[in-house]
Amino acid sequence: MSTPFQIRQAASAIRGEGVICYPTESVFGLGCDPLCYEAVDKILQLKQRPVDKGLILIASRIEQLVPYVQLNHAQRTQLLEQNSATTWLVSKSSLTPPWISGRHSKVAIRLSKHPLVQALCNQLDSAIVSTSANPSTQSAAKTLLRVKQYFPDELDYYLNGELGNAGNATPIIDMQSGAIIRA
Repeated sequence: MSTPFQIRQAASAIRGEGVICYPTESVFGLGCDPLCYEAVDKILQLKQRPVDKGLILIASRIEQLVPYVQLNHAQRTQLLEQNSATTWLVSKSSLTPPWISGRHSKVAIRLSKHPLVQALCNQLDSAIVSTSANPSTQSAAKTLLRVKQYFPDELDYYLNGELGNAGNATPIIDMQSGAIIRA
């Protein structure tokens, strides 16, 4: 488990326009400040991923997501009452940068129950980008060693910790239509 000092170091790297890796519910993720184009662009280059696909934002509290989304009361309630690691597609706000939503009118968000993700988002008091720590053509990293093999000396901070028990990548569901985008 990471220490409070390591959480502060990871947050400092993000504040400094850096890219970090960190454990999530199912795999190691790459993260940064969603408002920092340079950091997001670095993630997209590392992953060899086109910007038009969009990225996920994760947070510890709904308030950290509010600048990026338009949620009605029922949607807020649904998000707060979720029991499993689920990523939701919701209507984006005018503040959501195009490098986050890609070509889409919606943005993918998740309230994380992972203790390190929560600690990191609380330290930043902000949502962060979350995408699996792997080049697009490779399998998602399940260990810090694999992340370092994929991206040796290319990240600004490597936050180690246990993965959650989600097993596979989180499902993505369109909150308005209920359509399952990724099972």
